[in-house]
Parts: sequence; structure tokens; C-alpha cells
Amino acid sequence: MRSVIIYASTHHGNTKKVVETIAQNCGVELVDATKVHEKDLSEYDLIGFASGIFFSKFAEPVLKFARENLPENKDVFFIATAGNPIQLNFKSISDIAEEKKCNERGRYQCKGYDTYGPFKLVGGIQKGHPNEEELKAAVDFYKSIDK
Repeated sequence: MRSVIIYASTHHGNTKKVVETIAQNCGVELVDATKVHEKDLSEYDLIGFASGIFFSKFAEPVLKFARENLPENKDVFFIATAGNPIQLNFKSISDIAEEKKCNERGRYQCKGYDTYGPFKLVGGIQKGHPNEEELKAAVDFYKSIDK
């Protein structure tokens, strides 16, 4: 099965740690949406989108990439790192996948070190995340959907 994860990791590298761990353990191709804006995804069997969360949304480069490059009727999955890991964080990306009639295979979310906005004043929240346990859980998640 040919898989790719399109991601953006802009502040502390939280998302990059997660997707690189999956790539190293599972042979998934990675595409940094902050550097690559166009890619033919038609030949991939499984397409992932990964991002840190900004005001309960995926990073705009990932959303723009999905809007412009995601083919219809593909199997997709989502990965998020967040200071406040809640299900609402997936709505922005899942709405795009739904519009494109994609089949959602799963979601993984873990805590991520967050110093955005007011959190900077207190030294940030979720220090030390994602941790080794969360990275292992991300690999286990990917393996469970890659069937």
C-alpha cells in the first residue's frame, strides 16, 4: 500500500516528531505543506494530513494543500498535536475530506508543547509532549489503519 502524510509543523516541531516517527517505522512518504504546495496524490492508496492546531483548526498550509490537491474518493486519515487535544480540532480538515467524498480511516491526536498566544506568558503548556509513549501510540495508530 502506498501512503503519504502531508504535514505542517511550524512552532516547536511537535507534528514533525510524530510524522517522522511514523515514516521511520512504517515507510510512509512525507510532504511538508509549508514547502511543497502541489503534488499529484492520485497514485497513493492512503493519504494522511497532519498538523499542529491553531484556534481549533489545522494549519492553513495543510488545509490549502488538501483543498487543491486531494483527489475525490481516497482513503484518508488525520493526525494532530495540540495544547488542548479535543475532537473539534479535526473539523477543518474532515470537512474538506467530506467535500471530496473521501473515506476517513481514522484520527490520532496527542498533546503538543504549546506557547501560542497567552500560553507564552506562563512558559507554555504540555511541556515534554509528544513523549515517547505518544510517539509509539502514533505508530500503532498508523499500523492499525494501514491494512
